[in-house]
Amino acid sequence: MMKPSQRAANTVLAGQQNNPTGALSGLRVLDLTDHKAHLCARLLADMGADVIKVEPPGGDEGRRVGPFVGDLPHPDRSLFFWFYNFNKRSLTLSLEHRRGRELFEQLVRGCDVVVESHRPGWMSAMGLGWERLHDLNPALVLCSIAPFGQTGPRRGFEADDTVLTALSGMLFVNGFPAERPLRPLGLQAYHSASYYGAVAVMMALIARERDGGVGQRIDLSMQEATVASLEQVAAVYFAERRIQRRAGSLHWTRFFRVGRCRDGYVMHSAMGDWTSLIEWVKADGKARDLDHPEWNDYAYRREHAEHIFDVLDDWIKDYPRDELVARAQALRLSYASVRGPEELFADEQLKARGYFVEVEHPELGRSFLYPGPPYRFERSAWRIYRRPPLLGEHTGEILRDDAGVSTGELAALAAEGVI
Repeated sequence: MMKPSQRAANTVLAGQQNNPTGALSGLRVLDLTDHKAHLCARLLADMGADVIKVEPPGGDEGRRVGPFVGDLPHPDRSLFFWFYNFNKRSLTLSLEHRRGRELFEQLVRGCDVVVESHRPGWMSAMGLGWERLHDLNPALVLCSIAPFGQTGPRRGFEADDTVLTALSGMLFVNGFPAERPLRPLGLQAYHSASYYGAVAVMMALIARERDGGVGQRIDLSMQEATVASLEQVAAVYFAERRIQRRAGSLHWTRFFRVGRCRDGYVMHSAMGDWTSLIEWVKADGKARDLDHPEWNDYAYRREHAEHIFDVLDDWIKDYPRDELVARAQALRLSYASVRGPEELFADEQLKARGYFVEVEHPELGRSFLYPGPPYRFERSAWRIYRRPPLLGEHTGEILRDDAGVSTGELAALAAEGVI
């Protein structure tokens, strides 16, 4: 989530260098992912790793995904690309060109991690398979992220987030009972794979210390990462051989459901102090049969959850949302407002923790608010220290500093389409 903002005390300047106090400071990562796995390397960059985003000379495909700042399509104005690539440096380099591969190999010798999401077999076809990279740098950790992994009958298949959630079982359990399944919000498969990828990389780095400095390859299946994210759906099936049915906004515990107030939505709760809730509803003349003795039984309420929430929906329809939630919480009832994204910027809790970070984009003459960290380290700071890179912005400095390429050769490489 980004929005234009006035300059604040925690403004991040575009030219700031890497995070020297981050937990992964000193780690060098080459990022060869496409939009399906951009987040994996960004999570490493957020904790201080020097992540070099290796893009083809025409730019990563994520730069062509909207929305764009000012509705002006441009590779440096994609909000989609911004979210997944801040804190990274951009190097344009064609791996399909022999000289490009040679330069990449030079960079591999001095890096710790390569994260890639090409079709299985593509890196080997380029002469950059695991065996070659391991020979160049035995300490290297390679994380290969693919829709179905590197083996199996679907190893060469393409799949986007919707297909992966469909094949993982996630899409099937989303939606309303009498209707067809609904696609989950966002990019659940892509994000699940990226989270698992970042964790796997860090585990492999720990193993490298144990194994005398020898790295290894990680084969990560996006389908399997999504299956692993089914949470209670899988547990219920394993334990009871029962498929959890679609329930709309009813929580799987059957004690929470979304209802509509006069001016917004709230999350109802039938858990907690049932007596206080029903006395309140009864005082408003809307309890119907919910004050009958059988509703005091926890199991009975769970079995008949839909009826409870139908009654409560009718009760709250004329209440102002914030008034209802404040009174419910005063009675120790676990009600919550259902907020729109625009309300998060005014959230006092997020403000107190400095969650949103302002980042300058000098080339646009503006600054934007970016989402910050969900965690705080006592000594290893998380911070945004670089706005998303312009296309090829760091190509010259990376190739000069890390591959010994002269200024004259840079011009020749550009003319040949290598960078």
